[in-house]
Order: sequence, then structure tokens, then C-alpha cells
Amino acid sequence: QVQLVESGGGLVQAGGSLRLSCAASLRSFIDYSMAWFRQAPGKERDFVAAISWSGVSLRYADSVKGRFTISRDNAKNTVYLQMNNLKPEDTAVYYCAAVRSYYSDRVSEYDYWGQGTQVTVSS
Repeated sequence: QVQLVESGGGLVQAGGSLRLSCAASLRSFIDYSMAWFRQAPGKERDFVAAISWSGVSLRYADSVKGRFTISRDNAKNTVYLQMNNLKPEDTAVYYCAAVRSYYSDRVSEYDYWGQGTQVTVSS
């Protein structure tokens, strides 16, 4: 059974940092592109960042460029999201997602999802 388990969320003041982790029980993690999405209350789930199987190709939403960094450790079946200079508008539930093809910024393209981790940024 495939599981994606996020961790690392919490409450932080504006300007602070958090590091999210997503541990994947995928049979062949290296075959999957991975991504982070987020969903604020009353809003749609939005793309945040994605990484190719090799970790060489990356993509970010404009709203997080220069502040967030996505990375992966294929030996640990884990993907990370380092979030720096957090802003109140970054407050959301953050979801990890996996797709067995090249990454996309579209929710519908992803095969597997985690349960989400809450990130709250106070002003």
C-alpha cells in the first residue's frame, strides 16, 4: 500500500523557517517525480514546487521562488521542502504528491497524495 507521510509543519512567526518532509512508501521511489502543493481554507489546492526523479530538474510557483527549496533523498525515499522567510500568506495545509512520470503543476496529474501537514505563519 502506497503511503506518503508529511511531517514538519507547525506555527512560526513571519520571517521564520520550517522544513517539511515527506516519507514515501513507493515501491520504486526513483521512478516518481515529487511535488508539494498547498491549500488554504476556502481555496483551491495550489502548486508549490516539484522535483524530477533525479533531483536535477526543479520547478517553483512564482509566489515561493527564492524562499522555498525542494529536494529529495532517493536513498531515504524522502522529499523535502525548506521554507525560509515565511509570510502569513504561506499559511495552508501542505501536501506531498507523487507521479510516475514527469512532474506537473496540475493536481489532477498526480497519482498519490499524503494527508497533509498544517503550516501557520503569524504576523
